[in-house]
Amino acid sequence: MQFRQQALARLQSPEELDLPVRFARPQGWLALSVTVVVMAAASVWTVTGSVASTVNATGILTHGEGSYILQSPVAGQVTAVLAEQGERVPADSPVLKVRTSQGESVVRSVAAGRVTTLAATIGQIISTGTNVAAVEKVAHSHDPLYATVYVPAGNAASIPANASVDLTVSSVPTQEYGVLRGHVKSVDRSAQSAQQISAFLGDSQLGEQFTQDGRPVAVLVKLDKSAGTKSGYRWSSKDGPPFALTSMTLADCSIRLDDQRPVDWLLP
Repeated sequence: MQFRQQALARLQSPEELDLPVRFARPQGWLALSVTVVVMAAASVWTVTGSVASTVNATGILTHGEGSYILQSPVAGQVTAVLAEQGERVPADSPVLKVRTSQGESVVRSVAAGRVTTLAATIGQIISTGTNVAAVEKVAHSHDPLYATVYVPAGNAASIPANASVDLTVSSVPTQEYGVLRGHVKSVDRSAQSAQQISAFLGDSQLGEQFTQDGRPVAVLVKLDKSAGTKSGYRWSSKDGPPFALTSMTLADCSIRLDDQRPVDWLLP
């Protein structure tokens, strides 16, 4: 009975067709407008914007030609150490004297360079083929430094030629002097074993360190020069550190890849 009375009352009342209809509140229109603007901006950025990406890896400062491990060609007792660690020696320079059963023998350098490690001491008994020194192949004191960076093999193909590189040198306080600048000179497309790295750097421990996560690819980085800094190279700070850099110094490196457009990620 109640529903019948409501129906009769509705029939007796005229339709309110002349009253305005509210489709949305002002707050709703504002939210819709903001959403449309954001979506339009995102669409434009997807097509015209770019995203920078980097590859991070560990490297070491070298003179680009690597090192070699000097081995004794004879067995006997070391009677004299004729070179000093850090000393530059010419090719065929005497490094050790060894007393053998046939008399005294001299162990000489194979090529000109800087003695980075002396593994033999006076009185030590060595056998044929014993590692007695590591020599970095550098002929002159003014030969430029490079950085050899060992990048995971999966990332090497994406590194463009002349890519910019930032190097955080272990011997330089980054907060005070910034990072060292450089550019990629070449990328070795073949992965290297621990033995190959050890032979190039003259240090077996470094070979193991750089291959902990697999066989990497060597990337040679040319350091940007600057006549206005003490080190002779360009830094993110104005002057850089107040001292010269030395080879065989470790550095954390960030290699910048080509910028990518977000729309490329959506395309097959």
